Amino acid sequence: MDPIIQDQKATELFQAHTHLHSQMFNYINSMSLMCAAQLGIPDIIHNHGRPITLPHLVSALHIAPNKTSIIYRLMRMLVHSGFFATTKAANGQGEGEEEAYVLTPPSQLLVKDNTNCLSPFMSLINPAFVTPWLSLGDWFRGNEPTAFEHAYGMAFWEYHNQNPELNRLFNEAMACDSQMMNLVIRDCKPIFEGLNSMVDVGGGTGSLSRIISEAFPHMNCTVLELPQVITNLEGTKNLNYVGGDMFQHIPSADAVLLKLIFHGWSDEDCLKILKKCKEAISSKEKGGKVIIVDVVIDEKKDEKELTETKLLFDMLMMVVAAGKERSVKEWEKLFLEAGFSHYKITPLFGLRSLIEVYP
Repeated sequence: MDPIIQDQKATELFQAHTHLHSQMFNYINSMSLMCAAQLGIPDIIHNHGRPITLPHLVSALHIAPNKTSIIYRLMRMLVHSGFFATTKAANGQGEGEEEAYVLTPPSQLLVKDNTNCLSPFMSLINPAFVTPWLSLGDWFRGNEPTAFEHAYGMAFWEYHNQNPELNRLFNEAMACDSQMMNLVIRDCKPIFEGLNSMVDVGGGTGSLSRIISEAFPHMNCTVLELPQVITNLEGTKNLNYVGGDMFQHIPSADAVLLKLIFHGWSDEDCLKILKKCKEAISSKEKGGKVIIVDVVIDEKKDEKELTETKLLFDMLMMVVAAGKERSVKEWEKLFLEAGFSHYKITPLFGLRSLIEVYP
């Protein structure tokens, strides 16, 4: 073989070798981030009020000084991942400057004082969610609907009902995710104009509906959720809670809102939900519509990281709930089969799009 060709072949093999190891150990990024959240590092840097040096960070963490080099290695990994950044700061001893850590936009989302704090999501990196992935190959060869059921012998929601603490953490994660809607609600005003009533189906504890009800005080908002989720929750002048099952009945309204509902269900179940939505909404002439906030996969238009994150969510839905993330064509098929006439998709929410569906 030509030496040049042989060298190129060796280079390709070592590049493949590196890529393989990178993917194999990618979970370490997740675990490192979870560790930083557990230790409260984003809050420590935020409360410090200025770039924090490694010795000051170790001191604030209240851990032994002999762990300093280990904290450095953790932070080096997280800086490389983009969760923190480094800058230069005075060392406090009048002897010049040294490296110090600052927050980046992703780690700012983990600061508890942040209105849009997403730190509750870190609690979902736990054995309940991780364990099913360890037997994914066995699940493919088996008959269970999901890898979650293969691991635990019961469906995801049944497991939640039997584990109240996990259910609480999950509801907190969903609530903080909905809270981020306050960043874009002004851009969505035309979508809600002319509506006098709205039902938020599967709206959890009502975080999203509260934002919408405050932005549109003339509109009556109803959260439809399982009774055990909304127990002891109090409504407001234009927000109320109704216990029920979206597969059985959805209260009548001008519009029905579903945030991150459809991706957790199969096409067959989504059709059942959509038909109930169609029964619930006003006629097209009165402005009736279904408003969906969910993922739309578009590999041709989306940048690589956005596509990869959407595909990760798709795999998560496959493993946990027999659901899926859908392309435009897959969404369209559902809408038409459910009897709707047309739809409009507007990318607004990073990973998510806003979809308006009309009877």
